[in-house]
Amino acid sequence: MPTKPEDSRAKEKRAGDKVTACSFLKTLLTGLPSKSGTANLITALINVLLALLAFDFLLRALIFYPGKNVAFSRIGYVSPTTAKLLVREPDLTQLPLVVYYQESGKEESNGWVEEGKIYKLDETTDFTYPVELKNLKPSTHYRYSLSNNMTGSFTTAPMPGTRFASRLTFLTSSCIKPNFPYNVFSHPLRIPGIEYVGHAVAKLPTLLRPSFMLFLGDFIYIDVPQRFGSSKAHYRSEYRRVYSSPSWRVPEGNPAIDLPWIHTLDDHEIANDWAQGNTTPPYPAAAEPFALYHVSVNPPIPPVPFAAPENTTYFSFIHGPASFFMLDTRTYRSQPAQPNSTMLGSAQLQSLLAYLARPEPADVKWKIVASSVPFTKNWHVGTTDTWGGFLNERRKVFEAMWRAERELGVRVVLLSGDRHEFAATRFPDPALKLKPDDIVPGTAGDGIHEFSVGPLSMFYLPIRTYRQEDDEDVCVKYAPDGNSKFGMIDIDIDNEETDNEVTLSSVLTYTLYIDGEAVWKYRLSVPLSEYEYGYKGPRPLPPGRVMLDKVRPIGWGVQEAIGRLEEKAKLAWDVFVEGSWDVLDKIRRKERVD
Repeated sequence: MPTKPEDSRAKEKRAGDKVTACSFLKTLLTGLPSKSGTANLITALINVLLALLAFDFLLRALIFYPGKNVAFSRIGYVSPTTAKLLVREPDLTQLPLVVYYQESGKEESNGWVEEGKIYKLDETTDFTYPVELKNLKPSTHYRYSLSNNMTGSFTTAPMPGTRFASRLTFLTSSCIKPNFPYNVFSHPLRIPGIEYVGHAVAKLPTLLRPSFMLFLGDFIYIDVPQRFGSSKAHYRSEYRRVYSSPSWRVPEGNPAIDLPWIHTLDDHEIANDWAQGNTTPPYPAAAEPFALYHVSVNPPIPPVPFAAPENTTYFSFIHGPASFFMLDTRTYRSQPAQPNSTMLGSAQLQSLLAYLARPEPADVKWKIVASSVPFTKNWHVGTTDTWGGFLNERRKVFEAMWRAERELGVRVVLLSGDRHEFAATRFPDPALKLKPDDIVPGTAGDGIHEFSVGPLSMFYLPIRTYRQEDDEDVCVKYAPDGNSKFGMIDIDIDNEETDNEVTLSSVLTYTLYIDGEAVWKYRLSVPLSEYEYGYKGPRPLPPGRVMLDKVRPIGWGVQEAIGRLEEKAKLAWDVFVEGSWDVLDKIRRKERVD
């Protein structure tokens, strides 16, 4: 039966509509020109919108929020009898600035004690000034006030040997980038992770209120998403912008700025994967504002720093049942993956080894070593930027840690950041001679434990790059997802079941928070009574235990395959670069002979 002309035209029209639709979609997806003026116009508008959003993310905070007028105060390191206070006040009409403090609960006006007056603030210190409040009482809650109406509060540390010295709660995290994930409707300096901290602390009972935040680097990102300069002024402006964030005052009544913050240095406060020492630019320009805003109110340097105090950027302190050593893993490091590579430099390494060998006061049962980069080599992308690129030095440090656990009656815990993921890893003492079942990935058990957490507010990696490949670094837990992660460490005296016996112990509980929710808890302990084991060898400490696990299952498949592909590509590139240098070296030698 012959086709009617109308049917033929209808088919042609449908075919034409289909081609037009495909062309329209192709133009939208690829940006290639189309015969359709509507498609070209929509594509152009989309590209303009994306360009505007990119400029907004890059430049809105830079142009409209330089932070030059930001005034703030914050508490840094707190001891039993002192508290360090950092003040920034660019309004010189407020001078002299008078600093007061008083015990909380003493509301009478004559209860204020005048600590002193600040007569001079200028650009040489970016209008900052560190103040030390002295002659305080241990384990006491204080308020401070300044004549420019800045106020805050803090609690002094307990005096060793008192009943308050057996417990401690503190937070730890790393990595901050304002307005990330990007939201066009958000304040360009909003930092959701800081708000999560404030809300989490507000929900805690007074007894569990954290004593401080141990922040392990990347407080600023000078080179993400774009470096606009490497001068001292550029670095200063990044610190001012972070401290200008409205998130510091959320929630009202329990803002994160009221927590004492203690800081270590990492690469994005200088330049990505920094390993070029402390004299090569831009390190000098980067170090000055870090010292002004953070080092000035950090803990003291170790009693034996093995270097001139003015050249020492690592710190040590005791708070209640824990002793801390805060490493500087950037200032002194050399190029990684060499036989003599050093993460710490000679002086810092000797100071750390002396700290690990030092007997602690009777109340101190925990030696906590804080590193901006992870100790574990289980991360297989960017491994050489971590302790995985300094394995010989890592071995020396681990041997000292295992010896401390065997001989001093303490437990060593490692805290780190940097990776934008969470992983708990344990490093069993080879002298324990564990069985294969004791080192299965994803299990609790024996060994020095590391808890590596980040970011506080930044992106997380969509690929899976952490995995156990030997019996040295045993995976306990891996939780890569989440734009905001931080850990809460609580140490207290409690009954702990060990070998079917209930023993009074100093117990450390690590709680992982992801996007403001507590999702994982892990428990370690140190028995407070001596045991007779009946054999010679290392004194075993009780294995760790998982107390809570609400982390959603990890999808490996494609994400792990991408991670392995990236790892192999990096290895291939390193081989290519090394081979190229070998060829060039041979050519140069031949030319010299000729």
